[in-house]
Amino acid sequence: MEPRPLLQQMFEAAVASARPDECIPRHLPSPPSGKTVVIGAGKASAAMARAFEDAWPAEIDAGLVVTRYGYQVPCRRVEIVQAAHPVPDAAGCAAAARMLEMVAGLAPEDLVVVLISGGGSALLPLPLPGITLAQKQQLSRKLLDSGASISEINCVRRHLSAIKGGRLAAACHPARVVTLAISDVPGDSPVDIASGPTVADLTTCADALAIVHRFGIPLPAHVLEALASGTGESVKPGDPRLCEEDYRLVATPQKALEAAAQVAAGHGVAAHILSDRIEGEAREVAKAMAAIALQVAARGEPFSTPCVLLSGGETTVTVRGNGRGGRNVEFLLALGIALNGAAGIHALAADTDGVDGREEIAGAFLAPDSLQRGWQSGLNPKFTLDDNDGHGFFQALGDSLVTGPTFTNVNDFRALLVTGKP
Repeated sequence: MEPRPLLQQMFEAAVASARPDECIPRHLPSPPSGKTVVIGAGKASAAMARAFEDAWPAEIDAGLVVTRYGYQVPCRRVEIVQAAHPVPDAAGCAAAARMLEMVAGLAPEDLVVVLISGGGSALLPLPLPGITLAQKQQLSRKLLDSGASISEINCVRRHLSAIKGGRLAAACHPARVVTLAISDVPGDSPVDIASGPTVADLTTCADALAIVHRFGIPLPAHVLEALASGTGESVKPGDPRLCEEDYRLVATPQKALEAAAQVAAGHGVAAHILSDRIEGEAREVAKAMAAIALQVAARGEPFSTPCVLLSGGETTVTVRGNGRGGRNVEFLLALGIALNGAAGIHALAADTDGVDGREEIAGAFLAPDSLQRGWQSGLNPKFTLDDNDGHGFFQALGDSLVTGPTFTNVNDFRALLVTGKP
């Protein structure tokens, strides 16, 4: 098979492995003797709600999930609200407040099923009292452009939220809470998936304040005071309100990479999963990956060719230019520069939710002649990278990968196909 169709098949298999209709039915809790309430947030939450409705053997008494605009799926008993991502809006704020109202006053015999997936942090933006939505929006923009890791970003979010960091589960007490989660974070840490609305949090306000200072994020005095005083402290391990909480990972980046590896093997190409939790600046990760691919191509070490090098995780981009961003296309453009047209190395990098950065583009393809074609189109690859405009580069070549909403999210997917000597 030609490199590009093979890479695309691997990406599609990775996405399919995390489809809610495939993974939700295998993780259903037992029905309660009381009410069943379904709530949730994330880019996959509407599809998760539909899958849950189709598989649930009992009644659903009430339901509300919030998803990204364009990611709605029709449901019968669960209301779907659409809101903004990655910078939150009033619709997400109102939905979060309604969820807290919906779970108030439940009994021990009741069940709350919480459907969580990537994007939930932005889609549940309910700030602490005294902090405005506009201030949360400004903070989100600054954090997203700062180069902070997703774990650092979510630590700050948790400590300025009225619903994250275990607060949603605490509000459900004394009902039983079962969280069904699709992981989009390196290491699958529940506290980082949608900023952990249903799990206890070991991090503190002091940790969040240190992150704010480390990245030079400007905050109003009263927001800084909320962190400095401990007003925004999250729910900690041992809190009795979380004793009935049950957390189940239904899809993960590792499982997605394994699905892609099976596709490669079916075409006689050995697949090697390097890691499902790679973090760091996208362009620096690209340099390391290029060095590995060149070693494989030139010396057959540590793997013989043909082979594909698979990885997941969530890289970051420190935005300094005026381009359209996207960590996966930034990775690919930096990879292409590092490979410098080496023959026999092709790559795909994309976000499994179909959105890389703030563009409705999942990612792109890189071929050995991509840089040459860029020059022929009047694009200087290094200048384009400095401007953080990977999307502009690959779109001009016709090499963007556009999927539309995938209704799931297991984070970044990277595949480097090495077919022979450079």
